[in-house]
Amino acid sequence: MSLEKREQLLQKRKKIALGGGSDRIEKQHAKGTLTARERLEHLFDKGSFIETDAFVNCRCTNFGMDKLGFEGESVVTGYGLVEGRIVYAFSQDFTITGGALGEMHAKKVVKAMDAAAKVGAPLVGLNDSGGARIQESVDALSGYGDIFYRNSIYSGVIPQISAIMGPCAGGAVYSPALTDFIFMVDKTSQMFITGPQVIKTVTGEIVSAEDLGGAMTHNSISGNVHYIASTEIECLENIRQLVGFLPSNSMEKAPAVTIQDNLNRQIEELDSLIPDNANKPYDILDVIIPIVDNGKFMQYQKFFATNVVTGLARINGNSVGIIANQPKVMAGCLDMNAGDKISRFVRTCDAFNIPLLTLVDVPGFLPGTTQEYGGIIRHGAKILYAYSEATVPKVTLITRKAYGGAYVAMCSKSLGADMVFAWPTAEVAVMGSEGAVNIIFRKEIAKAEDKTATKKKILDEYSAEFATPYKAAERGFVDDVIEPRATRQRIIDAFNMLQGKRERRPAKKHGNIPL
Repeated sequence: MSLEKREQLLQKRKKIALGGGSDRIEKQHAKGTLTARERLEHLFDKGSFIETDAFVNCRCTNFGMDKLGFEGESVVTGYGLVEGRIVYAFSQDFTITGGALGEMHAKKVVKAMDAAAKVGAPLVGLNDSGGARIQESVDALSGYGDIFYRNSIYSGVIPQISAIMGPCAGGAVYSPALTDFIFMVDKTSQMFITGPQVIKTVTGEIVSAEDLGGAMTHNSISGNVHYIASTEIECLENIRQLVGFLPSNSMEKAPAVTIQDNLNRQIEELDSLIPDNANKPYDILDVIIPIVDNGKFMQYQKFFATNVVTGLARINGNSVGIIANQPKVMAGCLDMNAGDKISRFVRTCDAFNIPLLTLVDVPGFLPGTTQEYGGIIRHGAKILYAYSEATVPKVTLITRKAYGGAYVAMCSKSLGADMVFAWPTAEVAVMGSEGAVNIIFRKEIAKAEDKTATKKKILDEYSAEFATPYKAAERGFVDDVIEPRATRQRIIDAFNMLQGKRERRPAKKHGNIPL
């Protein structure tokens, strides 16, 4: 190759690497955000990213698009290593037409998606786009359709992870919504279908971009997003951490890591964690953190439906999805949002062969007209469906209350739990003792001369007999009643036993989850 040819290649690559030019890169940095390529550098192991389709360029000649003078498209695509494992990614470049998606932009993304599915590797999308490129009209819209289609077809085949790195609007938010995990950066990223100006014009409402579609809005109110980070670098580090919990595709298991924690560690503080007063709350994280490896727990939707806790951890070096009622929020009741949060997380874990650990302290479904009118029956049914559908190993631990339909919903034996443990403090029943006594013994109490004393005597006797885990254990719905301090050891034993689990469901096109 002649020096002239080599120099031509190097100059083209240099110009492509500049994206929209030095001035626009400086504006990007002035906003406190990274460029598309800088984000990829932080996402991948150092020096491992290989760019593909760098020379692909916009073909549109309308409205002066051919005179903008850019080399390359408004997206960078390629693959590299994350902790030594192949991952594909695309990173939208806001310095070129605001990251807007056109025909060739979409083709680059689609090509990366197809390649990821072909080799069975996770796909990470770093989104920073104003939406469809208006100048390219239906070509841009068709490009979005091609991406949405692949998001759907590859769902459950490879992990799809999205990060919202800037203001994303319109079609730019639907592709992330179709993926498995969504990250946002606090104060610098927003997502919405219609922005504040459109809303003001159409409805007269005045709202800021941050209040409408900011990271905390979507993490705590809408539930559209699963993780929030304070900086872009933290966001990218969290994505790397998440990838470590996941298999590369649905045909594999998540990679095991060398355990640095004691398998037989006894946790004495769990023996005294449950309050004597059944109505007194405690923090379920005080159960989760001690039993997982090294106390590391990556919460999922931490700020949404906080009456339940979900997240990923390792137990004995293996990835586990954890679902738990949170007694210190709404007493751990299940409501509409909890139904969505639990069922989504359970199905995601099941799709990628991640075993499930469910911690139960649930007094029931949340009552009230707001819940009933909002469809709590439908939302609660999602939990039943998700657990019943899941074929991964399922271990359940009942710490205290397990009442009524909510007990059944929280991965009971009836929904396919492979192993159910209970602490001696567990209460497995149709309802709480006082409610049951008021119904069953109402006539006896009404006839008694000293109604208070009679009710107390009956309540004490009923609680001693039925507010325990032993009736359920007698009938095989609880496999063992264990000492709280031995919880970690017994859970490890259970998952070790279940490693060879094989379970199939009846052949069908697909089920019909109550959406």
